[in-house]
Amino acid sequence: MKSDFKLELIVKAILTGFIAIIILLAIYFIILTSISGWVFAQDQFSRFWYFIMALAIGFGIQVGLYSYLKALIKNASPQVLATTGATSTAAMISCCAHYLTNILPILGATGIITIIGQYQVQFFWIGLFFNLLGIYFIGNKVLNYQQ
Repeated sequence: MKSDFKLELIVKAILTGFIAIIILLAIYFIILTSISGWVFAQDQFSRFWYFIMALAIGFGIQVGLYSYLKALIKNASPQVLATTGATSTAAMISCCAHYLTNILPILGATGIITIIGQYQVQFFWIGLFFNLLGIYFIGNKVLNYQQ
């Protein structure tokens, strides 16, 4: 009976992770589409899909692990998930944030946006690094709890 309970928790965690992936990708497309249009969002996704999908999948894994751990112990820390999730989202959006210059020149943000645009790939790598740290941290907590 105990293995059925764990299997049910695992299935729920996997489903939760997939939902998190879909939500993160939806946020990505909503923000890019609202900034520069649907065609632009599709173009950016086709250019950087491997980074975007890796970030989204990493975030989904973290959410799945966190939901599994939370179901097991009922008091897991949401700070790690929030930090790595925000980093993943920021890295995905930063790839195209330099196009905010279309709507923000009045605010004088062009200098910051240009710098972000020049280093978009580096932002992706930073996001992936934080994803791996989050997966390691939460995964380690799951393994330690099960032992």
